[in-house]
Amino acid sequence: MKVLMCHNYYQQPGGEDESFAQEVELLRSHGHPVVCFTRHNNTIKEMGRLELAMKAIWNRQSSRELRRVIRRERPDIMHCTNMFPLISPSAYYAAKAEGVAVVQSLRNYRLICPGAFLLRNGTTCDDCIGAKVAWRAVKHRCYRNSRTASAVVAAKLAVHRAMGTWNKAVDVYYALTEFSRRKFIEGGFPEEKLAVKPNFLHPDPKPGNGGGGYAIFVGRLSPEKGVETLLAAWTRLGARIPLKIVGDGPLRNKVAGAAGNHEMITWLGPQDGHEVFSLVAEAAFLIIPSLWYEGFPRTILEAFAKGTPVVASKLGSMAEVVEDGRTGIHFQPGDADDLANKVTKLLADPQQLAAMRHAVRDEYLRHYTAETNYTTLMSIYQRACESRDLAARPRAWKRAQRFVADLSSNAARLP
Repeated sequence: MKVLMCHNYYQQPGGEDESFAQEVELLRSHGHPVVCFTRHNNTIKEMGRLELAMKAIWNRQSSRELRRVIRRERPDIMHCTNMFPLISPSAYYAAKAEGVAVVQSLRNYRLICPGAFLLRNGTTCDDCIGAKVAWRAVKHRCYRNSRTASAVVAAKLAVHRAMGTWNKAVDVYYALTEFSRRKFIEGGFPEEKLAVKPNFLHPDPKPGNGGGGYAIFVGRLSPEKGVETLLAAWTRLGARIPLKIVGDGPLRNKVAGAAGNHEMITWLGPQDGHEVFSLVAEAAFLIIPSLWYEGFPRTILEAFAKGTPVVASKLGSMAEVVEDGRTGIHFQPGDADDLANKVTKLLADPQQLAAMRHAVRDEYLRHYTAETNYTTLMSIYQRACESRDLAARPRAWKRAQRFVADLSSNAARLP
């Protein structure tokens, strides 16, 4: 099976970029020819606001180039990761016009929430799920704290909902967890087209022993990641256990200040993958204090592979993936006191910690290896190939072209 992989790289590399690379390597390691069609958000700064808005809704140039690639390479399936903003949903119609099945992975909530996190003012928010137009996201500046930018994303969602893109132009979606799958169903996505395939890790990094005697946080230093909750909890914990923080982001100054004022907190900044694995392997436990639902944090997967228990917010996918009392501990999201109390209890029971190390490693071997993931991915591809609507493809392409031509004409008249 020949696969065309599509991905729009982020300005700051993250988990989605890494997942895209791992899936490409997974397919190639099993002998599948893979063609990559990519764009990078570094080029955004060269575009005007209206140009970028139109490309996010429908990128004609990207669509034409993609059709040429499809005609030249003749893939069996097109697998899309991130399409925002430079590839755009026009890619689906390009594939449909050429008779290629389409799979879209759902690694964030962008298709039902302009902000992508289902988060507002530090708490989860479902206001725009299922809405024809996400006007609340515009009102509250949910994307990049900008009404204009939020309006662009809301317009994209509204246009493609009206066109029927989400229901007709993609053959199979896959979410990373059952929780995420249910959220997309609530948002109006067709239940019969929604599968579940978690992240995976390859090669197997082998387990560590947790002998470092510290807790660790790995991730972007940003509000939705619960960094402020983490720092407040360590202030309450005093000298019970050191905390190492790996990562960078907008809250770096706050983290640096906390590390300077608290002898038990160390900020290591960003680290390469090998060093992160070593740090996680030696940690007593990993902490995921996120305030948003998360998709499937790769740090949880890395901890499971290394046999490191996870202390996580009792929220969304984290509560599904981390089993309270067996592979980790849950605490109330945003509650620094509860996090401090749960850590204190965990430290008081070394036997439980030891049992958790065996449990998380077993969980990785049973559910998150490359071989298990490959089997699931192939079943999704087969399902997409069997369910594609070849008869509808010319009508879908022509309808989309007319719709976007009208949209472009109206946009051109804007001041």
